Amino acid sequence: MRLPSVREENKGVTNDHRNYQEGRLDRGFGFIAAEDGKEYFFHRGGLQAPLDFDRLVGGERVSFEIETSPKGPRAIQVSAN
Repeated sequence: MRLPSVREENKGVTNDHRNYQEGRLDRGFGFIAAEDGKEYFFHRGGLQAPLDFDRLVGGERVSFEIETSPKGPRAIQVSAN
């Protein structure tokens, strides 16, 4: 099934992006566990104010849209829910 460029609003919770840093400097990305059971990549540039990537922790409820990228679907327009 091919995803459209942007779908309707989705909801989910953030995973703790610090688990992906592996002791290195912040890479600026994380993942959202969506209500549809899938996990979506997001980049810090996809966050909407007042969400702050550096203060974002796992388990925060968010709303987002999904965009198709060359590497697969990703969450954009991520906002606090």
